Amino acid sequence: MKSDPHNEDIPESTVLSLGLGVLLAVVLGAANVYLGLYAGMTVSASIPAAVVSMAVLRGCFKRGTVLENNISQTVASTGESLAAGAIFTLPALIITGVWDKFDYWVSTGIIMMGGLLGIVFMVPLRKALIVDRKDLRYPEGVACAEVLTVGQAGGSAIRAIAWGFGLGALFKLMVSGLQVIQGTVEVAILRGQRVFYAGSDMSPALLAVGYIVGLGVASQVFLGGVIGWLITIPIAGPSFALNEADPVAHAWTLWSTQVRYLGVGTMLVGGLYSIVNVRAGLVAGIKSLGQAGQGAGETDIRTERNMSLKALFFILAFSVVGTFVLYVVLIKSLGLALVSTIVMIPAAFLFAAVATYIVGLVGSSNSPVSGMTICAVLLAAVVIWLSGGSGDSAILATLGVAGVVCCVACTAGDVAQDLKTGQLVGATPERQQWAEVLGVVVPALAMAPVLALLHKSYVIGSDQLLAPQATLFASLVKGFFGDGDLPYTMIWMGIGVGILIILIDAFMTYSGSSKRLHVMPIAVGIYLPLALSVPIIVGGLLHAWVNRDREASDGLSQGGLLFGSGLIAGEALMGIGLAIPKIEGWDFAIEMGFMSPHIHQLSSLAFFMGVCIVFYKIACRRESES
Repeated sequence: MKSDPHNEDIPESTVLSLGLGVLLAVVLGAANVYLGLYAGMTVSASIPAAVVSMAVLRGCFKRGTVLENNISQTVASTGESLAAGAIFTLPALIITGVWDKFDYWVSTGIIMMGGLLGIVFMVPLRKALIVDRKDLRYPEGVACAEVLTVGQAGGSAIRAIAWGFGLGALFKLMVSGLQVIQGTVEVAILRGQRVFYAGSDMSPALLAVGYIVGLGVASQVFLGGVIGWLITIPIAGPSFALNEADPVAHAWTLWSTQVRYLGVGTMLVGGLYSIVNVRAGLVAGIKSLGQAGQGAGETDIRTERNMSLKALFFILAFSVVGTFVLYVVLIKSLGLALVSTIVMIPAAFLFAAVATYIVGLVGSSNSPVSGMTICAVLLAAVVIWLSGGSGDSAILATLGVAGVVCCVACTAGDVAQDLKTGQLVGATPERQQWAEVLGVVVPALAMAPVLALLHKSYVIGSDQLLAPQATLFASLVKGFFGDGDLPYTMIWMGIGVGILIILIDAFMTYSGSSKRLHVMPIAVGIYLPLALSVPIIVGGLLHAWVNRDREASDGLSQGGLLFGSGLIAGEALMGIGLAIPKIEGWDFAIEMGFMSPHIHQLSSLAFFMGVCIVFYKIACRRESES
């Protein structure tokens, strides 16, 4: 008798697959913490985790079903998604000055409770937004399922990651450790009262980010950089005192005190507009809650079985009560903690549904989590202000709510992609959901120490770790409750820019154009230093060049994606590793006084170009050559 694949018991949540997934979750989560603080962007770990899992299980242990590999990547990607929730909000508590160091238990609790709530809110949405909605593509989920199904693994995959890891680590060692090359090449000139700036970061990790997100997103991030640095800074220059001695410093001052707030206004519009765009998905998600009691977790069909309602209720109750206790400890006010918890619950569910719907449409890389968190910050700030909150306690309450909500949105979006992958490869949703719980709890325990280590070594919010989103949220709450003085003219201009982008996009849609103009990537580009946007656009162009002919690119391997993932992991983990001796005051820098500044910059540029060439050659390899 032929077995039923929907009920066949295939090895899935084994000790080996779960253990490997947890290890990858911690490593990739730490890498994304560094990348997010450095560049304000994180990347999905699903496909690299799937490939590593297959290589380890099949290459080393000579075993591993497609479902075991799926469980490993599920745990790994869930842990990685928490990184965005952690780095977008928690560092704001340091930057505002209400914390002088990361509180381990409060930080861990916010990350963990938000992650668990993201899973709980996602489970009832699974049928409505993943199974029934055929118009939601979940691109990363589908791509990961293809990798798992094809079974790409082995020496070539590991070699691509290893090459990337080695080059990324070498770059960070040479920049931050030995200091023999420069991390950024930049120049600025004065023309009258106006300053004109050009520069580029040499980071291979940012090159990889551009390759992974593709030319569409990369070009819009770069467009934002052009608007902020090449247009707005020269226009705004005459209004402020001129620093003739250092034009580069003058350009940075204009950006940090004025121009980046143009991006704040644009992000506000993008966040609100993203909610308006997914109103249909919200309604579907809310309706699906009414279906949750009709046999959720009780079906006999393995591939349709969710976590039981009893388990969901227990995790929900634990998370809500745990969050309330955290708010009491954080804010030190019972009343304000209760208000914060009441605000958090509906906001968390709202943004879980929004995040799920958006990643289904455009993927995790394009999901405007920053915009959603801005909305959560503003909502919490208004309610807390109306409740009589003020000063540091109000700042703590607002950022506490935003921290949990941000982790909910990040986790829910990632869980949706993982469940889509599972649906396509025949996984058991219930086992995936429990694996995601593990993928939240264990990595959450490691993220606060990584944040503390990076802050002690590099100082979060400094030019070494800009933490763009956290700095933004800190500015907003200080302007609302503290003594911060926001440049409201720039914010209103940014709101106008956001509205203009929406109108242009609507016209492009009306004209039948296949191209789209999204608010959030452009807003992020305005808010980021231009130097970070340049390697991102180079990576996007590299991706477009490699895949310029669709038919010719069909045989390409996943080498480019894996090499890029290795670059990110290598640079990030070397940065974390170098943080330990930095705390102890150890200095490995090599004296380079014999080298002129121009030669120093040229050596940095040569290294970057060399990485580009290697990247191109690896990305152009075909399956038959791997």
